[in-house]
Amino acid sequence: MKEAARYFVVRQKAVPEVLLKVVEAKKLLESEKVMTIQEAVDAVGISRSSFYKYKDDIFQFHDNTQGTTFTLTFQMDDEPGILSDVLKIIADYGANILTIHQSIPINGIASLSLSVQILQTTGDISLMIEQMEQQQGVHHVKILAKE
Repeated sequence: MKEAARYFVVRQKAVPEVLLKVVEAKKLLESEKVMTIQEAVDAVGISRSSFYKYKDDIFQFHDNTQGTTFTLTFQMDDEPGILSDVLKIIADYGANILTIHQSIPINGIASLSLSVQILQTTGDISLMIEQMEQQQGVHHVKILAKE
């Protein structure tokens, strides 16, 4: 019986350098900046065996997300315009908002969950989340689920 694949979302700083270099080598090959795997691994400083060992197991976050739905959860200050700013970020990246649920604010902080559909035209999701995290008044952006 084949073991089911399990996926994890981790921040870049938690990923071992060799895996990041595999992603870099794959980008070089896809962009045709290099023509062979040997040229790609030489350019990023890893062995061919490392490349082959991990090439099918690591992808940039946005490469595998089209057609899926993510549920994001975070807290925000209860101030006018903050939710609107978050929704504008999602719209700017071309994602589709499916659901919005906001709790009644407690001590000036509201909890919010959004279901966001990733479309073919959606930009880099990791950058979208990063921009949401940096938005004034937004706290603790996390991916709660991927469907």
